[in-house]
Amino acid sequence: MERLKLVLQYFQSNSESISNGICIILALVSVKLYTSFDFNCPCLPQYNKLYSLGVMVVPPIILFFLGVLVNRHTGVMMDEWMRPVGKRSKNPAVVKYLFSAMIQRALLAPMVWILVTLLDGKIFICAFSVSVDPALFSGLPNNTGLDVIKIMAKVPCKEDVIFRNSSFRKAVSRYVRCYSQAVGWSILLFLIVLGALGRLIKPCFDDHSSFLQTRYWSNYLDMEQKLFDETCILHARDFARKCVVQFFEDMREDTIYRMPHPPFIKHSRNEWEDEEEERLHGITKEEQVDQLLNKWYYSKPKLDVTRIAHRPRMCVTWEDHKGKTLYSDV
Repeated sequence: MERLKLVLQYFQSNSESISNGICIILALVSVKLYTSFDFNCPCLPQYNKLYSLGVMVVPPIILFFLGVLVNRHTGVMMDEWMRPVGKRSKNPAVVKYLFSAMIQRALLAPMVWILVTLLDGKIFICAFSVSVDPALFSGLPNNTGLDVIKIMAKVPCKEDVIFRNSSFRKAVSRYVRCYSQAVGWSILLFLIVLGALGRLIKPCFDDHSSFLQTRYWSNYLDMEQKLFDETCILHARDFARKCVVQFFEDMREDTIYRMPHPPFIKHSRNEWEDEEEERLHGITKEEQVDQLLNKWYYSKPKLDVTRIAHRPRMCVTWEDHKGKTLYSDV
C-alpha cells in the first residue's frame, strides 16, 4: 500500500509526471483492448490482408491522437507557438522540446498495440497465410475442389471443415507466427537500442546547459499557465461572491442592529473586506476583467521579477534625544 502511495505521489508531483502516468495508462488500456478484442479473420483471399492491416493500423492511429489529446504539453506548446509576441519573445527551442515530448508520449500506446499484435501472431497469420508456399508443408487438403489460394486463406479459421484431421493448418500457423514474433522482437530490440544510443550519444553533440535552459522554460510555461488559471478561478469566485452580496445588499432596506461583539471573532469586517479586495487585485468591473485577459494573451509580461523581488522595506530606527541610533528594526 505504501508503494502504491509513493507511485501516486510521483505521478501527481508535476505535469510531466502526470503526462507519463496518462501515457502508461493508455498503454495498459491498449493491451486490455487487444486481449478483450475477439479477432475473427474473414478467411477470404481478397479481404484477409485488408482487414488484418486495418486492425493493426487503425487502433494505433486512434491511440496516438488520443495520447496527443490528453497530453498537457499539447496545449502548452500550441499556446506558446500561436501567441502574439508582445513584450515576450518566443523561444523556438522550447516549442521543439514540447513537441518532442508530446510525440514521444503519444507514440507509447500505439507501439504497445503493434508489438502485442505481432507477438500474438493471429493478425499476421490472417494477413500473410496466402503468401506462404504450401509445398513447404505436407497434408494440403487437395480433395475439396478449392484452389490453393482459397485453401491458404482459410488457414486462420481453425473451425473450417477442410482442415479436420489435418496438421497442415497448424504447421502453416506456426510458420507464420514465428515470422510475426521475429518481427515483433526485432522492432522492440531496435527501439531499445535506439533509445540507449540516443541517451549515450546525445550528450556528446548537445550543449547540456542549453538543454537545461530549454527544460526549465518549458516547465515554467506549464507552471505559469496553471498558476494563472488558479488565480483566475480564485478571482472569479470572489468576483461572483461580491456580485451576489451586492445584489442582496441592494434589495434590502437600511437597518441598524446593535449586538455584542462575539469574543471568538478575531477579525473585523474591515479586515475581511481588505482581504477580499486583495484577492480581487483591484479588478472589479467586467471591462477590467476583459482588458486583463486580453492583455495577458496579446502582451504577456516580460520574464523579469526584479521589481516584486526587491520591494522596498520599511526600516524603523530608534534614536535618543541627541540623534544617536539606539537600534533598528527591519
